Amino acid sequence: VQLQASGGGLVQAGGSLRLSCAASGGTFSSYVMGWFRQAPGKEREFVASITWSGGMSSYADSVKGRFTISRDKAKNTVTLQMNSLKPEDTALFYCAAKLRGGSYWNYWGQGTQVTVSS
Repeated sequence: VQLQASGGGLVQAGGSLRLSCAASGGTFSSYVMGWFRQAPGKEREFVASITWSGGMSSYADSVKGRFTISRDKAKNTVTLQMNSLKPEDTALFYCAAKLRGGSYWNYWGQGTQVTVSS
């Protein structure tokens, strides 16, 4: 399984960005896809996830109501729409995948930088 994240950039507070994760090398019907982020000096943290088959989503409290995760089965992509961005959202964002029911996120893409200026 290969994951390729893209879409990061620099945006002012209150703005929006859309991250994409292109997935390949597997059959994803049994997978959960997720986004994580890591800010400088902090541990990597969960942002959002979605089941590939049923589209059930989950969010960290810090992003609920601002971020939306979705998946496009035809294009094998997972998207994170980020609105009302705050400076504290500045981080390196990673997409990840794991088997549904699994404890560990087995597959990781490279990070894409999101910087929110105040």
